[in-house]
Amino acid sequence: MAARFEVSQVIDRPLSAVFHFVADEHVRNHPRWDPDIELERTDEGPMQVGTILRRFNSRSGTRVEGTMEVVEFERDKAFAMLIHDGPAEMFGRMTFEALGDNRTRIATVIDIPGMPESMDRSFLNSRLERSERIRKQLIEAET
Repeated sequence: MAARFEVSQVIDRPLSAVFHFVADEHVRNHPRWDPDIELERTDEGPMQVGTILRRFNSRSGTRVEGTMEVVEFERDKAFAMLIHDGPAEMFGRMTFEALGDNRTRIATVIDIPGMPESMDRSFLNSRLERSERIRKQLIEAET
């Protein structure tokens, strides 16, 4: 039992600006590209491996509390989190690749070990695609 979601997009901005927007400023910006999510820091300091965020997800219509733990943080290359969304566990990883001076590819993989492969994925796919579209618009407008 496992489900995997993968998307990739090209942002017309430099690699360091894209990584900063997505990873360094994750607490501020993630709820902007995914309005079903609220995040809070549990500590001070820069985003790094070991950082834990409180997460509130209202996607199902009911507010579910959980956590996000940074498990990989490699500047301008990769950012990954272990996510506990109520009883569900997920792993999300983004990789960043420069496609020139002013273009960056973000590849996102989300693994949900407890989700049966036969389960309808259309709702989650549509939310992921919406978030990718909004994130691109925000980054290109603000950086």
